[in-house]
Amino acid sequence: MAAQFGRRLRRGATTTAVAAAAVAALSASQAPAAPQSDTAAGDQAAAGSTPSGDSAATGNSPYHTDLPPLNTPNKPGASVNLPVTGSAEAGIPASVLAAYKRAEQELAATDAACRLPWQLLAAIGKVESGQARGGKVDANGTTLSPILGPALNGQGFALIKDTDGGAYDGDSTHDRAVGPMQFIPSTWATWGQDGNGDGRKDPNNIHDAALAAGRYLCAGTRDLSVAADLDRAVLSYNHSTEYLRTVRSWFDYYKRGTHEVPDGTGVLPADTGGGATSPFPTPTPTPTTGTPGGGTSPSPAPSPSKPAGGTSPGPGTSTPPATKPPTTKPPTPTPTPSETFGSLEDAGTGTLTATAGEAFGERVTVRAENKLGKPLARTSVTFAVVGATDARFADGRSTVTLRTGADGTVTAPVLTAGEKTGVFKVTAVAGTTQPRALSWTANVTARVADTIALTGDKALTAAPGAEFTDRVEVRTTYKGTGVADTAVTATMITDAGTPAENDKGPYFEDAAGDPVRTLNLTTGADGVLELPKIYADDTEGTYTLRLTTASGATVTVELKVEAAPAA
Repeated sequence: MAAQFGRRLRRGATTTAVAAAAVAALSASQAPAAPQSDTAAGDQAAAGSTPSGDSAATGNSPYHTDLPPLNTPNKPGASVNLPVTGSAEAGIPASVLAAYKRAEQELAATDAACRLPWQLLAAIGKVESGQARGGKVDANGTTLSPILGPALNGQGFALIKDTDGGAYDGDSTHDRAVGPMQFIPSTWATWGQDGNGDGRKDPNNIHDAALAAGRYLCAGTRDLSVAADLDRAVLSYNHSTEYLRTVRSWFDYYKRGTHEVPDGTGVLPADTGGGATSPFPTPTPTPTTGTPGGGTSPSPAPSPSKPAGGTSPGPGTSTPPATKPPTTKPPTPTPTPSETFGSLEDAGTGTLTATAGEAFGERVTVRAENKLGKPLARTSVTFAVVGATDARFADGRSTVTLRTGADGTVTAPVLTAGEKTGVFKVTAVAGTTQPRALSWTANVTARVADTIALTGDKALTAAPGAEFTDRVEVRTTYKGTGVADTAVTATMITDAGTPAENDKGPYFEDAAGDPVRTLNLTTGADGVLELPKIYADDTEGTYTLRLTTASGATVTVELKVEAAPAA
């Protein structure tokens, strides 16, 4: 059985006994202790203290403290038609599981550097709402009734006065955590997402809430594959060491395996009062604050307004509701222009040209701006290499996602040309609902030989009227690498101050066998070229053969025509 507590921990009201019980339960369940980084430790308040509620996604609202069972899931997979197998606690309702995986895929496409695992969303969803109260959602993923936390009125919880006029939480006096991922309204106004594409950002919709939670956890430059970054992300959701340990326990449990169960059949947390369908009852005109046990809050309900004169309303007199009832369709909050992505601009990218096999001298640089034209920091930008090319960013990647800095700019990694020459595109894309894209033309040019050299050092001699027995061989290179198909001109030249083609001495033969003293040739594989046979006429002497590439690289060869010594 899962290790359980009979109620939910409350920030600012947790007793030493309960804190000790939490640690003991974690030890009994054999859940691993969450690694603590320096930053993580700094994020905690001392036991029993209440950190600022508006610095956490949930406002440090209460959470379910059930722990995973000792037995390991059987890893049955997550097929739509999969029967319920393994531990019941390992089952996640179909719509909820689909929302977590969909959010993971979206973040992988738009913020790959974060490396968000869907199991982390599942762990948070488990402790925040028992996976949307066991998956009680409609076909669109919206909870059948709102999931609301207790009023954050400073009485046992953080004090957060109303920020949404009751639009999301039905409370126009204090904020409450809302939905399956328990966002407070002020956080939702900034991080809310439309995860299911219906045009609304609804914190009570599991698709919207899961994507918002994913983006919140990926804030800044976090890499959630790094334990310290993952701890910081979880602590930003709720500033509590016990919360971190509980989420970590479920995260590790779900990573070992889980399976899909039908919506509405998920296991409810033990601290929901047995069969209670909502750990957070919706406020009514005469509310009692919902508690994790499904009962009422120790705090009395707000007194109804009294008529003028201070007398109580008589029988039949209408009593004004203590809180504003929630609307059926809360309006989508509009971020301020300073927080809203506006445009993506080129920040001075130069001409993208490189020789095959070399790095491009220029790097793509862009700037994200808000609706007011000001720099927008921490905006994810995806750079991509597009087209028929083998050019790649660092580590052989064709796409990479980075975030803008404080000045709104971000520079793509160094781009290296492959062996394929020609034109391709480099793109930069930012924004999710209305993506902005920029593109640049890049060109890879062929290597041009900058050196030509002899491959041997033998003296080349021949008797008058005979042929040279040794062949001339050269190699053309570019920065030490052989360059095939390099045009080479071979000419027998005079020794004058301004050399010209020699009309006597060694010569080549054309196809008809006639003497020629200039040939146009091409190097083969690895830049190597072996010249045709060279013949000597009857005139003795020392002659010069010059070989020149189109780039102007030159090498000369000395040819001697002399009679053989007498026996």
